[in-house]
Amino acid sequence: MKTPSGLQPLIDDGVIDEVMRPLKSGKEAAVYVVRAGGAIRCAKVYKDMAQRSFQQRVQYQEGRKVRGSREARAIGKATKYGRKQQEAEWKNTEVEALYQLRDAGVRVPEPHGYFHGVLVMELVVDADGHSAPRLAEVELSPEQARGFHRVLVRQVVRMLCAGLIHGDLSEYNVLVAPDGPVVIDFPQVVSASGNNAARAMLLRDVNNLTASLGFWAPDLLETWYGEEMWALFEAGELRPDSELSGHFVHDESMPDIDGVRAAINDAREEALIRQQGREAAEEQD
Repeated sequence: MKTPSGLQPLIDDGVIDEVMRPLKSGKEAAVYVVRAGGAIRCAKVYKDMAQRSFQQRVQYQEGRKVRGSREARAIGKATKYGRKQQEAEWKNTEVEALYQLRDAGVRVPEPHGYFHGVLVMELVVDADGHSAPRLAEVELSPEQARGFHRVLVRQVVRMLCAGLIHGDLSEYNVLVAPDGPVVIDFPQVVSASGNNAARAMLLRDVNNLTASLGFWAPDLLETWYGEEMWALFEAGELRPDSELSGHFVHDESMPDIDGVRAAINDAREEALIRQQGREAAEEQD
C-alpha cells in the first residue's frame, strides 16, 4: 500500500520497514500494521484536532502537568502556539501513560517508542495471529464474562494505584487476546488526584465494563466495584492486590446518590441497547 505521509519519516529513519495495511481509523488517530525488522507491530498516527475538539477535552486535561510556564500561559490563552502545545501534550500523554501503566503491571500493548509524533507499539493478536477483536465483537459464556470482568476490574485498580483513570473505558477499547483482555487507547487518561471529575470518570469506566459484560452474566449488574475501589482509594487503602467484594453500602445522606444511581443505570441501559443493535444487525446479515 502507499505509505501514509505521517509514516514516511519513520521509514526514512529506519524505525519501520514497511506499512502493511490500515488497522483502524477514528476521530483521534489512524492505526496501521507495520513491519519493523522481523516484528509485526502497529503504528498510531495522531490526527490534528480542530478548536472544537480542544474545548471538549477540558474535563480530561484538568490536573495534567504542562512542561513549561510559557506553554502553560499559551495554552491558557488559547493562542495558536498554545493550541499547538496542547495538541503535543495530548499526544504525549498516551505515550507516557502506556509506559507508566506497563511498569505498573497493567495489561496494555507494549510500547516500542514515539517517533515524529507516531506511537509504535505491540500489535495485539488473537490465537491465529490476526488482529485481536474488540470486546464488543465477541460472544462470551457467563463464565468467560465473569473472568474478563475480574481481570478488567484488576486493571482499573492497578491504573488507579498508579494515579491514573482511563476516562473512556468501554467494550470498544478492550482487545481480546488469547491470554485475556488488553486495555487500549489512553489519550484522554485522567489524573486520579488532580481532576475534579476523577470519581465520576472512574465510576463510568467501571460501570461501562460491568454493563457490557453483564449482558452475558447478569449477576455482574448487581456489583459495585467502582464505588468500592474509589472509597478505598480516597482512604489511602487501595493496593494493586486489594481484594474487592463488589459490594458497597451507599451513603443515603449523600446529596448526589440519586444522580449516581441514575448515571450507572443509564450506562447499563446504553450497553444493553448497543448489544441488541449488534444482534439485530447480525440477524439481518
